[in-house]
Amino acid sequence: MALLARDLLAQDSLQATLEEIAAAAVRLVDGCDAAGILAVRKGRAVTLAACGDTVSESDRLQGELGEGPCFDLARRRDGERVYRIEDMTQPQPAWPQFAAQARTLGIGSMTGVLLYTDNEDFGALNLYSRHPGAFGKDIEIAGWLLASHAAVAVADARTIDQLQHAMDTRHAVGEAMGILMERHQLSEDDAFNVLRRISQHHNIKLRDVAQRVRADGTEPA
Repeated sequence: MALLARDLLAQDSLQATLEEIAAAAVRLVDGCDAAGILAVRKGRAVTLAACGDTVSESDRLQGELGEGPCFDLARRRDGERVYRIEDMTQPQPAWPQFAAQARTLGIGSMTGVLLYTDNEDFGALNLYSRHPGAFGKDIEIAGWLLASHAAVAVADARTIDQLQHAMDTRHAVGEAMGILMERHQLSEDDAFNVLRRISQHHNIKLRDVAQRVRADGTEPA
Protein backbone atom coordinates (compact mmCIF):
# COMPACT_ATOMS: atom_id res chain seq x y z
CA MET A 1 0.00 0.00 0.00
CA ALA A 2 2.92 2.34 0.67
CA LEU A 3 4.28 1.64 -2.81
CA LEU A 4 0.80 2.17 -4.25
CA ALA A 5 0.49 5.54 -2.52
CA ARG A 6 3.82 6.58 -4.03
CA ASP A 7 2.74 5.38 -7.48
CA LEU A 8 -0.55 7.29 -7.23
CA LEU A 9 1.24 10.50 -6.30
CA ALA A 10 3.38 10.07 -9.41
CA GLN A 11 0.37 10.06 -11.74
CA ASP A 12 -0.03 13.22 -13.78
CA SER A 13 -3.84 13.34 -14.05
CA LEU A 14 -7.03 12.35 -12.27
CA GLN A 15 -7.78 9.79 -14.98
CA ALA A 16 -4.40 8.13 -14.61
CA THR A 17 -4.80 8.05 -10.82
CA LEU A 18 -8.22 6.41 -10.94
CA GLU A 19 -7.10 3.88 -13.56
CA GLU A 20 -4.12 2.94 -11.38
CA ILE A 21 -6.45 2.44 -8.39
CA ALA A 22 -8.67 0.10 -10.43
CA ALA A 23 -5.66 -1.83 -11.69
CA ALA A 24 -4.21 -2.03 -8.16
CA ALA A 25 -7.44 -3.58 -6.88
CA VAL A 26 -7.05 -6.43 -9.38
CA ARG A 27 -3.38 -6.85 -8.47
CA LEU A 28 -3.71 -6.64 -4.71
CA VAL A 29 -7.06 -8.18 -3.77
CA ASP A 30 -7.19 -11.97 -3.88
CA GLY A 31 -9.95 -13.22 -6.15
CA CYS A 32 -10.57 -9.86 -7.82
CA ASP A 33 -10.85 -10.30 -11.59
CA ALA A 34 -12.03 -6.78 -12.45
CA ALA A 35 -12.46 -3.44 -10.74
CA GLY A 36 -13.83 -0.05 -11.60
CA ILE A 37 -14.89 3.34 -10.31
CA LEU A 38 -18.47 4.35 -11.02
CA ALA A 39 -19.96 7.82 -10.72
CA VAL A 40 -23.64 8.64 -11.09
CA ARG A 41 -24.29 12.25 -12.01
CA LYS A 42 -27.81 13.58 -12.54
CA GLY A 43 -29.05 10.03 -13.01
CA ARG A 44 -26.41 9.14 -15.59
CA ALA A 45 -23.87 6.40 -14.85
CA VAL A 46 -20.29 7.19 -15.86
CA THR A 47 -17.39 4.74 -15.66
CA LEU A 48 -14.49 6.85 -14.41
CA ALA A 49 -11.96 3.99 -14.55
CA ALA A 50 -12.07 0.31 -15.41
CA CYS A 51 -9.75 -2.69 -15.26
CA GLY A 52 -11.53 -5.66 -16.80
CA ASP A 53 -14.15 -6.23 -19.46
CA THR A 54 -17.22 -6.49 -17.22
CA VAL A 55 -16.87 -3.13 -15.47
CA SER A 56 -18.33 -0.73 -18.02
CA GLU A 57 -21.21 -3.05 -18.87
CA SER A 58 -22.07 -3.52 -15.19
CA ASP A 59 -22.01 0.26 -14.66
CA ARG A 60 -24.19 0.79 -17.72
CA LEU A 61 -26.75 -1.74 -16.48
CA GLN A 62 -26.99 -0.18 -13.03
CA GLY A 63 -27.43 3.26 -14.59
CA GLU A 64 -30.05 2.21 -17.14
CA LEU A 65 -32.03 0.10 -14.68
CA GLY A 66 -31.64 2.49 -11.76
CA GLU A 67 -30.99 -0.47 -9.49
CA GLY A 68 -28.11 -2.50 -8.18
CA PRO A 69 -25.79 -2.69 -5.18
CA CYS A 70 -24.29 0.76 -5.71
CA PHE A 71 -27.70 2.43 -5.86
CA ASP A 72 -28.81 0.55 -2.74
CA LEU A 73 -25.71 1.62 -0.86
CA ALA A 74 -26.04 5.28 -1.90
CA ARG A 75 -29.69 5.37 -0.80
CA ARG A 76 -29.07 3.94 2.66
CA ARG A 77 -29.33 6.30 5.62
CA ASP A 78 -27.58 4.17 8.23
CA GLY A 79 -24.07 5.28 7.32
CA GLU A 80 -23.07 1.93 5.81
CA ARG A 81 -20.49 2.42 3.05
CA VAL A 82 -19.57 -1.15 2.08
CA TYR A 83 -21.61 -3.81 0.29
CA ARG A 84 -20.71 -7.42 -0.36
CA ILE A 85 -22.58 -9.90 -2.58
CA GLU A 86 -21.29 -13.36 -1.82
CA ASP A 87 -23.08 -15.25 -4.58
CA MET A 88 -24.53 -13.50 -7.61
CA THR A 89 -25.84 -16.83 -8.93
CA GLN A 90 -28.46 -16.76 -6.16
CA PRO A 91 -31.66 -14.66 -6.46
CA GLN A 92 -31.25 -10.99 -5.51
CA PRO A 93 -34.79 -9.73 -4.72
CA ALA A 94 -33.67 -6.13 -4.19
CA TRP A 95 -32.58 -5.75 -7.84
CA PRO A 96 -33.68 -8.77 -9.89
CA GLN A 97 -33.13 -7.19 -13.31
CA PHE A 98 -29.56 -6.19 -12.62
CA ALA A 99 -28.72 -9.52 -10.98
CA ALA A 100 -30.07 -11.52 -13.93
CA GLN A 101 -28.02 -9.55 -16.42
CA ALA A 102 -24.95 -9.50 -14.17
CA ARG A 103 -24.98 -13.29 -14.20
CA THR A 104 -24.86 -13.26 -18.01
CA LEU A 105 -21.69 -11.15 -17.72
CA GLY A 106 -20.09 -13.91 -15.68
CA ILE A 107 -20.13 -12.04 -12.37
CA GLY A 108 -20.03 -14.51 -9.50
CA SER A 109 -19.56 -12.10 -6.60
CA MET A 110 -19.10 -8.38 -6.01
CA THR A 111 -18.02 -5.99 -3.33
CA GLY A 112 -17.72 -2.24 -3.24
CA VAL A 113 -17.14 0.89 -1.19
CA LEU A 114 -19.07 4.13 -1.47
CA LEU A 115 -16.72 7.03 -2.23
CA TYR A 116 -19.12 9.93 -1.76
CA THR A 117 -22.79 10.90 -1.94
CA ASP A 118 -24.16 14.27 -2.97
CA ASN A 119 -27.96 14.34 -3.13
CA GLU A 120 -28.73 11.90 -5.96
CA ASP A 121 -25.13 11.75 -7.16
CA PHE A 122 -22.62 9.24 -5.84
CA GLY A 123 -19.36 7.44 -6.58
CA ALA A 124 -18.26 3.90 -5.75
CA LEU A 125 -15.29 1.60 -6.13
CA ASN A 126 -16.52 -1.84 -7.28
CA LEU A 127 -14.63 -5.15 -7.30
CA TYR A 128 -15.77 -8.17 -9.31
CA SER A 129 -14.97 -11.87 -9.32
CA ARG A 130 -16.02 -14.61 -11.71
CA HIS A 131 -16.49 -16.94 -8.73
CA PRO A 132 -19.03 -16.89 -5.90
CA GLY A 133 -17.66 -16.36 -2.42
CA ALA A 134 -14.53 -14.54 -3.56
CA PHE A 135 -14.83 -11.59 -1.18
CA GLY A 136 -14.91 -12.02 2.58
CA LYS A 137 -14.67 -9.46 5.35
CA ASP A 138 -10.89 -9.80 5.27
CA ILE A 139 -10.70 -7.82 2.03
CA GLU A 140 -12.54 -4.82 3.46
CA ILE A 141 -9.33 -3.20 4.75
CA ALA A 142 -7.78 -3.31 1.28
CA GLY A 143 -11.04 -2.08 -0.23
CA TRP A 144 -11.22 0.80 2.23
CA LEU A 145 -7.62 1.84 1.57
CA LEU A 146 -8.12 1.80 -2.20
CA ALA A 147 -11.43 3.63 -1.89
CA SER A 148 -9.85 6.27 0.33
CA HIS A 149 -7.28 7.07 -2.34
CA ALA A 150 -10.05 7.22 -4.96
CA ALA A 151 -12.27 9.42 -2.78
CA VAL A 152 -9.44 11.90 -2.17
CA ALA A 153 -8.63 12.05 -5.89
CA VAL A 154 -12.27 12.61 -6.87
CA ALA A 155 -12.81 15.16 -4.09
CA ASP A 156 -9.72 17.08 -5.18
CA ALA A 157 -10.97 17.09 -8.77
CA ARG A 158 -14.41 18.31 -7.70
CA THR A 159 -12.78 21.08 -5.65
CA ILE A 160 -10.54 22.06 -8.56
CA ASP A 161 -13.57 22.15 -10.87
CA GLN A 162 -15.42 24.37 -8.40
CA LEU A 163 -12.44 26.70 -8.03
CA GLN A 164 -11.98 26.86 -11.79
CA HIS A 165 -15.68 27.63 -12.25
CA ALA A 166 -15.46 30.41 -9.66
CA MET A 167 -12.37 31.87 -11.32
CA ASP A 168 -14.01 31.75 -14.76
CA THR A 169 -17.11 33.47 -13.37
CA ARG A 170 -15.07 36.19 -11.70
CA HIS A 171 -13.11 36.79 -14.90
CA ALA A 172 -16.27 36.99 -17.03
CA VAL A 173 -17.98 39.36 -14.61
CA GLY A 174 -14.89 41.56 -14.41
CA GLU A 175 -14.69 41.91 -18.20
CA ALA A 176 -18.43 42.62 -18.48
CA MET A 177 -18.17 45.29 -15.78
CA GLY A 178 -15.30 46.91 -17.69
CA ILE A 179 -17.41 47.04 -20.86
CA LEU A 180 -20.35 48.65 -19.02
CA MET A 181 -18.09 51.12 -17.20
CA GLU A 182 -16.53 52.28 -20.46
CA ARG A 183 -19.77 52.41 -22.46
CA HIS A 184 -21.98 54.06 -19.85
CA GLN A 185 -19.39 55.89 -17.71
CA LEU A 186 -20.36 53.85 -14.65
CA SER A 187 -18.46 53.27 -11.45
CA GLU A 188 -17.31 49.76 -10.60
CA ASP A 189 -20.10 49.33 -8.03
CA ASP A 190 -22.75 50.65 -10.43
CA ALA A 191 -21.60 48.31 -13.22
CA PHE A 192 -21.79 45.31 -10.91
CA ASN A 193 -25.24 46.36 -9.69
CA VAL A 194 -26.46 46.54 -13.31
CA LEU A 195 -25.32 42.95 -13.92
CA ARG A 196 -26.84 41.78 -10.65
CA ARG A 197 -30.21 43.45 -11.33
CA ILE A 198 -30.37 41.87 -14.80
CA SER A 199 -29.51 38.48 -13.31
CA GLN A 200 -32.21 38.73 -10.66
CA HIS A 201 -34.87 40.20 -12.97
CA HIS A 202 -34.44 37.58 -15.69
CA ASN A 203 -33.53 34.72 -13.33
CA ILE A 204 -30.29 34.19 -15.25
CA LYS A 205 -26.99 33.27 -13.63
CA LEU A 206 -24.66 36.22 -13.19
CA ARG A 207 -21.97 34.45 -15.20
CA ASP A 208 -24.36 33.96 -18.15
CA VAL A 209 -25.32 37.64 -18.12
CA ALA A 210 -21.64 38.58 -18.10
CA GLN A 211 -20.83 36.22 -20.95
CA ARG A 212 -23.59 37.74 -23.09
CA VAL A 213 -22.25 41.23 -22.48
CA ARG A 214 -18.78 40.03 -23.44
CA ALA A 215 -19.99 38.14 -26.52
CA ASP A 216 -22.13 40.74 -28.26
CA GLY A 217 -21.76 43.90 -26.26
CA THR A 218 -25.42 44.00 -25.20
CA GLU A 219 -27.15 43.28 -21.95
CA PRO A 220 -30.65 41.69 -21.71
CA ALA A 221 -33.43 44.28 -21.66
